[in-house]
Amino acid sequence: MRKNLITILLIIAVPIICYMALTKSAATTAQTTNTEQSGIPQVIKFTSTMCLDCQKMDKIFKEIFPKYEGKIILTEIPVQDRNSFTNEQIEKYNVTLVPTVILLDSTGKMTKRIEGAIEKDELEAYLKGLN
Repeated sequence: MRKNLITILLIIAVPIICYMALTKSAATTAQTTNTEQSGIPQVIKFTSTMCLDCQKMDKIFKEIFPKYEGKIILTEIPVQDRNSFTNEQIEKYNVTLVPTVILLDSTGKMTKRIEGAIEKDELEAYLKGLN
């Protein structure tokens, strides 16, 4: 009887503990990335794994963003991770749909807000104009 109880508790407790540890470390990484790097332009991308337009934008970002590595900070925020940092950012930038891309200049001022999917050339033009 006692072994069964311990087994059941482990089956329930271990996944919960792992989930909490993983989501806490992801939130800390996102906060660090977003707040530590001032003086460098930033792109904040709100996305979801279940969104087709988000998947299209992910492919475009993977294709063109390596050119801007070190020049522009990319912060990706998956909206389905409903932790305090994600909720704070969604509220701060008034995100109501995904994908939403926020472009911030080196002073932290929003220069462009993109809602929905756009073409590769258009995104690249926005990134080139970001300083």
